[in-house]
Amino acid sequence: MRDLTQLKLIPGLKRLPVMETHHWGQHPPERAGIFVLRSEDDGKIIRVIATNSDDWDHVSVSREDRAPTWMEMEQVKRIFFHKSEMAYQLHVKVKNHINIHPNCLHMWRPHNIEIPVPPLEMV
Repeated sequence: MRDLTQLKLIPGLKRLPVMETHHWGQHPPERAGIFVLRSEDDGKIIRVIATNSDDWDHVSVSREDRAPTWMEMEQVKRIFFHKSEMAYQLHVKVKNHINIHPNCLHMWRPHNIEIPVPPLEMV
């Protein structure tokens, strides 16, 4: 994941202030933040919460009106991750679902293991 303090150089991306008492306020600014940007698809607001801690990178991506599209998730991936990094969405067991926001999707990247991928002809 990119150093989140360097994202201020990306046009149209705004970092929102984080209350110190909030969970994300416990991390240094290069490792956690709350951001808004405009969808390249339709210009509407996308909200992103990004963290880089506990050996994982994680971005939470949401819109007020609907779940993000694949193109919007790709847009966020390009902004928050290096080109050489792979991140993935994960469909966990139903018993492990936590749905705090109905229009939210997530991407993760582990720090200490290579993400396995299927053969290229299946991708």
